[in-house]
Amino acid sequence: MPDTQKPPRGIALLLAALSALGPFSIDTYLPSFHAIGESLQATPLEVQQTLSAYLLPFAVMTLWHGAISDAFGRRRVILAALVLFGIASAGCVFATRIEHLWLLRGLQGISAGAGIVISRAIVRDLFDGPPAQRLMSHITMMFALAPAVAPVIGGWLQTLFGWRSVFAFLVLMTAVLGFACWRLLPETLPPARRQSLHAGYLGRTYWKVLSSPPFLFACAALSFNFAGFFIYVLSAPVFLMRHLGVPETGFLWLFGPAMLGLMSGSWIAGRLAGKLSLERTILAGYLVMGCAAAFNLGLNLALPPGLPWSVAPLFVYTLGMSLAMPCLTLLALDPFPTQRGLAASCQTFLQSGFNAVAAGLLAPLLWGSTLTLALGMGALMLAGGAVAWLHARSRPA
Repeated sequence: MPDTQKPPRGIALLLAALSALGPFSIDTYLPSFHAIGESLQATPLEVQQTLSAYLLPFAVMTLWHGAISDAFGRRRVILAALVLFGIASAGCVFATRIEHLWLLRGLQGISAGAGIVISRAIVRDLFDGPPAQRLMSHITMMFALAPAVAPVIGGWLQTLFGWRSVFAFLVLMTAVLGFACWRLLPETLPPARRQSLHAGYLGRTYWKVLSSPPFLFACAALSFNFAGFFIYVLSAPVFLMRHLGVPETGFLWLFGPAMLGLMSGSWIAGRLAGKLSLERTILAGYLVMGCAAAFNLGLNLALPPGLPWSVAPLFVYTLGMSLAMPCLTLLALDPFPTQRGLAASCQTFLQSGFNAVAAGLLAPLLWGSTLTLALGMGALMLAGGAVAWLHARSRPA
């Protein structure tokens, strides 16, 4: 598609909403953790495992969403995934044991990743170069609203109606989104460009993608960068309610600054498209993230936990993260122009798999104090910077 062609009307908003389904699945019910434990007679660790039960199937299935959409088209796969997610969310409303919630959260995870994977493939179906970077940045900017809004909605639903209303809200949200996709989402992959689901072809293609050093380094950089912030999301009930004394309705203290940073960084990345190279934009992102991590560590060494200084560095960190994110995403997908859906699946699989590790291991290890969380942010940012440097070295001259 020519770079001068405008995207279909409303496509950025629709793709952002599809990508936001995953964050809503995680963030909306965080304020309800204590109530879920009491209602289902589950320990805090068992409730925390509902996150892992969601994230592990999410990671595994994202490996397939793109390949399936490469074979059957983007629109059809998204609509089917939304139906399955709505059914799983409705089941969560009626769960009577924590084991039921584990299973149903797993079903949510299987389907929720289709939106974010296929949205990335649709962007690359439509555009190349700076226009792709601009559209990806616009999607990221609107998508950033989801984690800010979701826990606030969840906190008020929990306070007014109880934890089951949170999943009823997800059912309603999915129904609205499904109707919008049915009416407005175009098919961006014509039959002539579709790929085979033959086992031999898939095996060769997955190997080609997953054995590519530049692809793996770009994905690792994205994963480490995001985890530096995501450990705070995963630790939100402990970080906010225990360390900072915030009530269930006060989760905006964490998500507001962070998502404002995400939106600001994405807006800047869109403005820089075509003016600054992808590599220089990524470098600028790491400089900002490095300043945020150092500032965060200094504050935690100098001051006791409190508002607003304990959450202020998240604004700066997510600004830098979202400045680098669209560029790293495009660099990961660019080497595979005829298998963009499958490559997007592999990318999301690797990041989601690391998110699952962060949920099961890193967050419980780090949430004991605000200082250990700050140390975790710094270490993950440094790891991301190291593999981003390796990516730059591994790309063909």
